[in-house]
Amino acid sequence: MVASALFSTTFVLNRAISLQGGPWAWSAALRYIETALLLTLWLLLSKGPAYLAMLGRLFLHRAGFWLGAGSVGYGVFYACCCFAANHAPGWIVAATWQGTLLATPIVLRFFGEKVPLRGLVFLGLICAGIIGLNANRLLDGVPLEQVLAGVVPLAIAAFCYPVGNQLLNRLRHNTTPLYRPLQDPLAAVLLMTLGALPFLIGLVVVIRPPAPDVQQIASTGIIALVAGCLATPLFIHARNTSSNPYLIAAVDATQAGEVAFTLLGETLLTGHLALGLADYAGLAAVMGGLTGFALSEENAAHHLEQAPSGETEALPSPPEDEKPFSKEH
Repeated sequence: MVASALFSTTFVLNRAISLQGGPWAWSAALRYIETALLLTLWLLLSKGPAYLAMLGRLFLHRAGFWLGAGSVGYGVFYACCCFAANHAPGWIVAATWQGTLLATPIVLRFFGEKVPLRGLVFLGLICAGIIGLNANRLLDGVPLEQVLAGVVPLAIAAFCYPVGNQLLNRLRHNTTPLYRPLQDPLAAVLLMTLGALPFLIGLVVVIRPPAPDVQQIASTGIIALVAGCLATPLFIHARNTSSNPYLIAAVDATQAGEVAFTLLGETLLTGHLALGLADYAGLAAVMGGLTGFALSEENAAHHLEQAPSGETEALPSPPEDEKPFSKEH
């Protein structure tokens, strides 16, 4: 939940950058360039050059993995979020982004995990809230093209983020000593960030946006510090403490807090944010569904962990998590 509060600065500041004319491609690239610099400096000062050299060897040993996982989980995900910020208010982006909870069970199933179905009612409520919020924008006269320009990228991002995180989760649970540094969330985030940089820099080269101004560089620097260096490691730590898909789903659901925090932050930033009854109804559906889903999954996981051994045969087992990754993987 602390991470969700810190993450909300991303939606608020990206919207502010957009309203000031800052290119979205630079918002995406600068955030991770600055995150890489800050994390490198912090790890250099706190753990020394030998530790950074070890991380460098780990990156080179599995360069293909880091480039793939980083590009999808961080690069594509965040580029889509920045693009969406150009076409919708921050709180709408934050609420629509919660569709990632609908994507997470699909992603976990793709990775061979057994995922619970008891949260379908809550997932349906979340989906209804997201549809309602964006449908209300259409009723308010926002062109369909602009609404879709916000919704479609976020739908892509909703899948990319859990894919990248689950790839990292699998590698982190590898027992090979080589991957032991991944127990440090800051190290894991730095390696994923380095993997995302070629994609994001390539995006800037292809799109060729105008150069960013000092204000955009400063704003993305704040995002890099708060969301990249503080929120992401907290979230990765919470998510990777277990390979149990019940708990993973519950942790992912804590992102519900981003909606409320973003709404509060955007209100403070603009001084005024007019919401209608339909907006409040949509927000209530999203927040209620996310809260219900998180509580139901956490309770289910707690019950399974407390059950006698004879009653836990149906527990989803993550055999691949505990097997050393081979180069073929």
